[in-house]
Order: sequence, then C-alpha cells, then structure tokens
Amino acid sequence: MTWFRGRPRRGRRVPLLCLLAVSLMGTLLARLGEVQLGDHAEYQRVAQTANTRTVAVPALRGRILDRHGVPLVDNGTRTVVTVQRHTLADAPDGGRALVARLASTLGLSFDQLWGRTFPCGTAGAPPAPICWAGSAYVPLPLTADADPRRALGLLERPDLFPGVEVSAEPVRAYPMQATAKAAHVLGYLGRPTAEEVASSDGRIGDLDLVGRSGLEQEYDAQLRGVPGSTTVALDPRGVAIAELAHTDPVRGRDLVTNLDLRVQSATEAALSAAAAAARRTGHRADSGAAVVLDVRTGAVLAAASYPTYDPQVWTGGISAKALSALTDPRAGTPLVSRVIAGTFAPASTFKVVSLPAAITAGNPLGGTYDCSSSYTIGNRRFANFESKAYGRIGLRRAVVVSCDTIFYDFAYRSWLAQGGLAAKGDGGDPFVAMARSFGLGARTGIDLPGEQAGRVADRRWRRATWEATKQQTCARAKVGYPQVARVDRARAAYLKALAEESCRTGFQLRAGDAANFAIGQGDSTVTPLQMARVYAAVANGGTLWTPQVARGFRDPDGTLGEPLEPRATGQVDLPPGTVGLLHSALAGVVSEGTAKAAFQGFALDRWPVAGKTGTAESYGAQDTSWFVSYAPATRPRYAVAVVVSQAGTGGGAAATAARRIHEVLRRLP
Repeated sequence: MTWFRGRPRRGRRVPLLCLLAVSLMGTLLARLGEVQLGDHAEYQRVAQTANTRTVAVPALRGRILDRHGVPLVDNGTRTVVTVQRHTLADAPDGGRALVARLASTLGLSFDQLWGRTFPCGTAGAPPAPICWAGSAYVPLPLTADADPRRALGLLERPDLFPGVEVSAEPVRAYPMQATAKAAHVLGYLGRPTAEEVASSDGRIGDLDLVGRSGLEQEYDAQLRGVPGSTTVALDPRGVAIAELAHTDPVRGRDLVTNLDLRVQSATEAALSAAAAAARRTGHRADSGAAVVLDVRTGAVLAAASYPTYDPQVWTGGISAKALSALTDPRAGTPLVSRVIAGTFAPASTFKVVSLPAAITAGNPLGGTYDCSSSYTIGNRRFANFESKAYGRIGLRRAVVVSCDTIFYDFAYRSWLAQGGLAAKGDGGDPFVAMARSFGLGARTGIDLPGEQAGRVADRRWRRATWEATKQQTCARAKVGYPQVARVDRARAAYLKALAEESCRTGFQLRAGDAANFAIGQGDSTVTPLQMARVYAAVANGGTLWTPQVARGFRDPDGTLGEPLEPRATGQVDLPPGTVGLLHSALAGVVSEGTAKAAFQGFALDRWPVAGKTGTAESYGAQDTSWFVSYAPATRPRYAVAVVVSQAGTGGGAAATAARRIHEVLRRLP
C-alpha cells in the first residue's frame, strides 16, 4: 500500500526538476549572451591591458651653447644593434647561433653579446654592466658602440639576422673639447634614482639620463624635454611581439649661456699654465680656479677649475676605475669645482673689504698711517709682508704696497673699542659687518649646484664651533698627539698647546684673531666666485649682482625663448670717497705695486687693469697665490679672480694667469 501511494509523488518531482534545469540553463545562456554582446568591448580592453606594456621613449636632449650660439654640449650618435626578444625566445637554441653570427660579423666578443641577453639578477646572468639592466619590453640592445659599416651590413641579410635592427642613438657630445672643456660648469648625466622616477609623474623613466652636476643638473627639466611612449603587445611568455601605439617625444630646449668660448678657453689655458710654471719653481700648485664676471650684470663669461677632466668620460656610463680617479684626493679630486666649492683664505685681496670697514670705524680717508715692519699685540709680533717698513703713508699707498701693519692697527683699535674679550656679539664690529654686506659667508646664488658659502670667522661662528668641538678638543688637550709626536715632536707640542688654549677659551675672538681677520688670514674663507663678485661690486660702485651662467633658452624650432634677466641682490653702503680711492689704489697695484712685474709690457694704456695680490699662508702648506682684478679701470666691464693653491705669492702665478686672461678680454668686440 505504501509503495503504491508514493509513486504519484515521485512522478510529480521529475517535471519540477526538468523545469528547474531549463530555468538555470536559460539564465546561464542569457548571462553568456550579455558578456559576449553587451560587455564584449570592456572585457576585450581588460584582456589587452593585461597583455600590454607601455615604455617611455626619451626625448632628444637640448644643447648647451655659448653666448654666440657655439655648441658646448651637443648630441652625437652611436650605432646600436638590437634584436627582438621573441626572435631569441622562438629559436631552438635560445638564439645562441644568431648571437654567434652577430659577434663574428661585428668583430665583437660572443661572451659579451651573449651576456647581454640575460636580464641582470636572473640565473646565469653575468655581472653588470654586461647583463641587461633595462626594460624587458623593448628590443634588446646587444651593443651600443658598433662599427657603423659592419652594423649596416646586417640589414642586407635578414635571413641570417632575423629580428635584428640597427639604429643611431643620441649621446652627449662635446665638440669644443679641444678648445675648452668647461667640465665643471657644463656637468654630466647619470641614471635617475628610484625616488626621482617615482616622484616625476612619468616624466622620468628608469632608463632615462638626468643631470648630475653643473648646468645639466640645474636646468635638467628644460634640457630633458618631454618623453614619448610606445605600447607593445606581449605573448604569454612576456615577450614583446607587436607595437600597438606610439607617441613621439618632444625635443628639449637649448640652453644659451653667458659663457664666451674664447674667454673660457683662455681662462683654462692661463690657469693650467700658471700651475705648471709654479711647479717648475718648486711649488706644489695642486689646485686652483679662475672666474670672469661682467661687473654690470653678474654674467659669468668663464669659469675654470684645476685640475679638470674630460666630460666625455661619462658618455655611455663611467667605469669604476675612472670614477675612482675623479674622486681621488691624490689626483687633486678633479671632480670638485674650485670656483664655487673650493674655499681659501683670501689674504690681502680682502683689504678692499677692510679699508671701507676701517673708514666706517672712524679712521680718516685722507690720513697718514705708520707702515712699520711689524706690529705687536700683547706678547705677539705680527710682521709686515717680507718685514718691509714704508714709514707714514696714505691709504692708497698702503694698498699699493700691501702694508699689513696699518690694517693690524685698524683692527686692534676697533677690537678694543668693541670691548675686547668682553664683547658679547658682533653687532659693533665694522669689519664683520662690511664682510657680510659684500655677501661673504653666504652663497652668491649662482645657477650651479654645489656652491659653498665660505666662512666669516666672527664671534658667533667661534662660539658655535667651540661648543660643537669642545669635548674632542679638551680630550686632545689631555692626551696630546702621540702619533704626530713619533714623526714631529715640535708639531705635536704645538698642536697640544693649541688644544689646551682652545679648550679653555676657544669661543673668544682674541686681538690676534681680529688682526688676522683684517688682512684675510685666520679662519675666514671665501670662494673665488665670491671674491670676483666683491671686486665687481667695487668696480661698479657697490651693486652686488647674482652671478649667472645661463642667458636664456632656445626652442626646438630655433626661436629664442624668454631671457633670464640679471638680478641685483644688494647694495654695499661704502663711505663717501672710498670707491674713488680704491679705484686709484688698485690701478696702482698693477702699474707700480705688487703686480707690476706680472704686467710688465702689458698694454695698460689701452686696457688699464685694477687689482690686488694676495699671498695666503697656511700652516704646513706652501702659500696660496691670489690675484683679483677688474678692467678697464677707467670704465670697468669685467672682473677676474684667480687663485692657485700652494703656488707662492700673488704677484707670481695668479697675477700672471690673470694677465693672460685680460689679453683676451681687451680684444673682445
């Protein structure tokens, strides 16, 4: 009975199940239709996106030109041989036979070309730079320095060299290197950091080159241009098989500078010759710098640093050995620009600052002063240069013969008037105030990276330095310098006594410190660029201009863009009559004073030069030679600063180099 009663219920379930199955099948078919018809475009886009990559195409970099349009940095080419990745991937042997044929035809090493097919960091990859550190979605560059004739022959046999392409790749070129290097001003290129790429909003790619020093770094954004892009399709192996889209890059803008190739060439040659001549007389002459400014605008016509280097060393990537040589102190660290990053004691060139300071302190401009052979402060004797005595002389004569003792007296009496050791600050110090009004102790703002500020060694600086080094100094005062004593007992004793004094009173500006400050000795330091700007301000009546290398930009179509206007950043408040006295005195230095010998036979009647020699003394080193000048003295146009480290007196190496530079300046149109 039970079995008979259940059969109808089971029969009713079958139609219900069939109906449910048909309903589910209909829903599935409807959804499939919706996907294939309604959402087809969207799914196709997603599928394509998942199998494409977009690669940045670098723009051709803008050139760097001198003021007359002569290219100092241009774009050369090198021959690049590439192979498609899918060609290697599809070959039964992974492309070994193809690479072997390429190596034989190009006359290159198989191992080097084959190593290039391995991405850096993968199994079996050789070390960088042989392995490929670039994008996996672009044709693989097997060599970037192929012989053009051999490389073009590859294109004639596509059957033997499938997937191989030959192209010309732009690289930085320096067409005027035989005439002038200007390496520290122009700068060089290098790979960007990960942070630079991430923060560039797509403007910089992993394989791009960016400015790493000099003008290349300062104006990188304008020189670099706008990159293009290429979108490629990938197969399941991740190998690019087709180009889907391409956007051309926009060439960077040319940078027109204030540099004059003739002046730059003369400045480099004069600096190098002065150092060589100094070495022939027994001096080390290990480094130096020279800079030329337009006193009316601050334009930089030339800037040379010694030792220098060939900027082409960076083209195509620098080797570890070459980089080590550029940063080696034993080679003079040629990568350092002494124009903006080399700091030196200014010696007597600083007297153009001290003289107006002394007048501000109340010393009569027309007075006479005792130029004795020495000046005594406490128990210390400060000698005049070469211990010469000139009797009572005026300030013009004091500058012409570079009398130190008159300036010692100015500084000592000013120090006493401020309260001596009891002075609490620098507010009443006319020498410190005048130095700062000339812009010393601060960066000039030149459009080059890496500029140093130098140092005005005033009371504030001494206190800060003493507090920062007191612990170490006092420790040295106790233990001394045993390692130095093994070689030089006298020097070790001197250093220990100095440490003992500095431990107790190193924060004080002593009378001797003030005396040394006034003649540019002691702890104050300047850059050659700073001193060129000081003398430019003297020449033009007191205006401080911001030194400027760049003049403006030129668009890719050749039209001139906006100029970079000169910028005046201050006015030195010089006492009445001081400028006229300095003009006369500095001209006298060249015609009758400490620079007379260096300018013997020079056409001073047609190109009168006004300047000041300086001989900076440094413990344990030979004297540093300085000469800072401007011309023509009657109507100043150019300021020239030259310094040669460990090269003797200012009237020797530096003045001789300056003369050679002025020989070119006076012949400019």
